[in-house]
Amino acid sequence: MNMKILPLAVGAALGLAVSAAQATTLEDVKAKGFVQCGVSQGLPGFSSPDSSGNWTGLDVDLCKAMAAAIFGDATAVKFTPLSAKERFTALQSGEIDVLSRNTTWTMTRDTTLGLNFAGVNYYDGQGFMVRKSLGVSSALELSGASVCTNTGTTTELNVADYFRANNMPYEIVAFEKADEVVQAYDAGRCDVYTTDASGLYAQRLKLTNPDEHMVLPEIVSKEPLGPVVRQGDDEWFNLVKWTLFAMVNAEELGVTKANVEEMKGSDNPAIKRLLGTEGAYGEAIGLDKDWAVKIIAAVGNYGESFEANVGPDTPLGISRGLNALWSKGGIMYAPPVR
Repeated sequence: MNMKILPLAVGAALGLAVSAAQATTLEDVKAKGFVQCGVSQGLPGFSSPDSSGNWTGLDVDLCKAMAAAIFGDATAVKFTPLSAKERFTALQSGEIDVLSRNTTWTMTRDTTLGLNFAGVNYYDGQGFMVRKSLGVSSALELSGASVCTNTGTTTELNVADYFRANNMPYEIVAFEKADEVVQAYDAGRCDVYTTDASGLYAQRLKLTNPDEHMVLPEIVSKEPLGPVVRQGDDEWFNLVKWTLFAMVNAEELGVTKANVEEMKGSDNPAIKRLLGTEGAYGEAIGLDKDWAVKIIAAVGNYGESFEANVGPDTPLGISRGLNALWSKGGIMYAPPVR
């Protein structure tokens, strides 16, 4: 039986109960009947609730896909909104089963927190947003600027690296909650708002006059964003990983929400393996043969999720860019089901 194992110091500090470590995460999830998913406190396009409390977004779709794969029901998921500062503790402590919250994969996070990143569902990079009235067209013109950002993120270090490398003084104005950062920037408490470029496009929609602000062209970091799980439970790690990979492979193979049932009759060996009409690949991650069919029927493939949540026809208006399939000029790529 796999066990949820945390580094000793972390486990002791969090006071994990011995009984909680006996069952695998998948067993726990099946027993309670839903996936507990950690998300942002409201980032349009990625994880955001509507007025009725219904969550949507690219990160939300991944959790819904997991629920569909496990239960055949994409609604068998509950969402826990978390600040950047509290997100890892919530996962370490077992408060959530998976963190799907625009979180950057870094070496430190992957090796010292008792956590595993299960893949990348959005390739991003840190950018800067300013008021058009500031009269700058490049981040290299921001010497002496005050910069609003979140605490507990990679952005503070990236800002320090960028301004230091370019010999520019600056002042950090940091807040724990994303909405606090937006409100401070909107109120003029800082000259610049910095976060992942995707976040800038999303948060810009919350400003009093969005059209008065612009995102500068510089991207100053690599921010591979993706889902995170606790170390020590390979079955759950693989389930989350292959849920994402199934969505990416489905797009590459032309399997969509609309045609997935029809595609079950395909003679293409790769499609047959993905959809479970050949082999029993779902069994290796504790699921049924048609696990991927359930995902695609409920949520769609990766491209469908991207277009519905953040694509050119959404308020965010983000082009696929690096997140296009590897075969279409991007770097989005998934290992094969075989």
